[in-house]
Formats: sequence, structure tokens, C-alpha cells
Amino acid sequence: MCTSRKIIWSLLLLSLVEIGLGVSSIALGAVGVRRAQAEHKTRQGDASPVWSGVCFLICGLCGVLCAKKRTGLIMILFSACCICGLIGGILNFQFVRALVKRSGTSHSLHLATMCLACLGISSCTLSTWLTCRLASSEQQRMFLEREHSLHHSHEMTDKEIPDNSSNGIPQISYNGRTSPA
Repeated sequence: MCTSRKIIWSLLLLSLVEIGLGVSSIALGAVGVRRAQAEHKTRQGDASPVWSGVCFLICGLCGVLCAKKRTGLIMILFSACCICGLIGGILNFQFVRALVKRSGTSHSLHLATMCLACLGISSCTLSTWLTCRLASSEQQRMFLEREHSLHHSHEMTDKEIPDNSSNGIPQISYNGRTSPA
């Protein structure tokens, strides 16, 4: 069984990979846009690697934050960023694939961009799964802490000293005065 610590380290490592993929995708996208501008043939989809790289970068940064602070809100934010990164990667792949079909130039650049998109899609999918595992682990930890706390409070109430002033007869209170029932 995977412990919470292993999940956190895996999530942190995967988030660092996503940051690297994001920076690489942004750099390749910038090179692609420069080449298209130099050829005076800018087309729709030339900048898609930049945008998917930004999605991967934000996803990786949120993943690092999620590995450090494991609150529910941050886990939800990270899951949403992973889904945005997943969508951005899929759109990037589709745009670049359409560019490759239309033009015969820069096959190696387009291939590298598509490979980065596939790796980003895979890492976002895996990050989403790890976040769900982490949330489940944190929920179980909080449940066990709450259960232990409730068990401890029941032990404390059992050890309280009973009031023997009534000798087993219940007391009724009227306007501050007690009388036997």
C-alpha cells in the first residue's frame, strides 16, 4: 500500500517534471512562432505550444503548493489546474497536428512539440490521480484523528468523579434551589 509520504513525494516529483515540460513547451512554442514570423506565414495554432506550456507550468506550480500544504481547497485548485493542463495539452496536440498536415516545414520542431504535449497530458492525468489518492489518504488520516479524539474524550468522561451528594436520588432544581425528586 502506498503511504501518504510516498504520494506526496511522487506528486512533488511529478510537479517538477510538469514545470520542466511547461518551460520547454513555452521555449519550443516561442521558437516556432519566431520561425513562422520569419517566413511571414503565421497560422492559427502557431502559439498553441506556448499556451499549453503555460498550463503545464501553472499546473506544476500548483502541484508543488499542494505537496507542501495539503488542504482541501489547494487539492481542488490543483485538480482544476491539472484538468486545464490536460485540455491545453490535447488542444496543443491537435493544433500542431493540423499545422504539420498543412505545411511541410519544421517537422522536427513539430514532433518535439507534440511529444512534449503527450508527456504533459500524461503527467496531468497522473497528477490528477495522485491528488485523488492524496485526498483519500488525508481524509482517512483526519477521520482517524477525530475517532481517536472522540475515544479519548469518552475515556475522560468515564473517569470523572460522580456527585455523591444526592446518594443516588436525582436532584431537581427550582430557581437555584435543589430538592430531591
